[in-house]
Amino acid sequence: MPIVKHADYQAPFWLPNGHLQTIFPSVFRKIKTVKYLRERITTPDNDFLDLDWAKANTQFSENNKKLVVLSHGLEGDSTRQYITGMVQLFTQHGFDCLAWNFRSCSGELNRTTRFYHSGATDDLDWVIKHAILKDYQEIYLVGFSLGGNLTLKYLGEQSENLSSKIKKAVTFSVPLHLSSSSQTIGWLYTKRFNDSLKKKILAKAKLFPEQIQTSNISKIKTLKDFDDCYTSQLHGFQDAEDYYERNSSLYFLDKIQIPTLIINALNDPFLSKACFPFEKVNALDNVFFQAPENGGHCGFYQDNYQGILWSEKRALAWISNN
Repeated sequence: MPIVKHADYQAPFWLPNGHLQTIFPSVFRKIKTVKYLRERITTPDNDFLDLDWAKANTQFSENNKKLVVLSHGLEGDSTRQYITGMVQLFTQHGFDCLAWNFRSCSGELNRTTRFYHSGATDDLDWVIKHAILKDYQEIYLVGFSLGGNLTLKYLGEQSENLSSKIKKAVTFSVPLHLSSSSQTIGWLYTKRFNDSLKKKILAKAKLFPEQIQTSNISKIKTLKDFDDCYTSQLHGFQDAEDYYERNSSLYFLDKIQIPTLIINALNDPFLSKACFPFEKVNALDNVFFQAPENGGHCGFYQDNYQGILWSEKRALAWISNN
């Protein structure tokens, strides 16, 4: 039952493969209508997180009680088009939105040696607890790529202890199995991510020269190389494989207690075969899985595009359908 077999997504004929379906909206799609109000909160370890709030459009009550919390992908932030497009649609339909930025992703380096990673659910938990204090009665979670993995892991970890205010979740383009996905992603995407990550490491090393060594940074060629040298070491894991195994959301799906939809396109160039666990999900009660043939990675730019992505319509339909 939890396998959603029908998908009405149609890619434009001029975006014939997963790479183009990934790259085109990322580069050329612009959302100019979203206006954020930024709030900085202090974390328990005396670091900070920057939260970007967007209120529901004025035709809705100012005392809105519905909130969507959005988690971005690797080296993303609250301004990426896949985030702002989702925020635009949800605020038009009566939801407040909170797009939070992972540590060092808001334009300012964070204060501690740690960064963010695929399983850093303590930060997501802190954001949600802060949102609950705002007196929202209904909270929904939306996650993309790394943020999708984070969202699913969080839901599995919390399980029966999850706040009753969190009603549903939907995630897109999720590397459910981190190890195999790290080997699937192509060199072009890897270089882009590593170039960005290395700049942050070099800047961080100037603040913490004793804790962060950069002598071998030029030898890092793959995401696994980076995770071996930095992600794992800065966050208490033995190596990249230990980090991947302990944080892959695939292993947390069976503990999720609220209706949760995972959407991974079959032609996503970031995802391995292990990220399409049809048999596993088919045995679950609360996790639903949809795998359109097309869509790319955080793409889903549709044939009849009129300012809204298929993924955004799908998320709104999932969350609004009682």
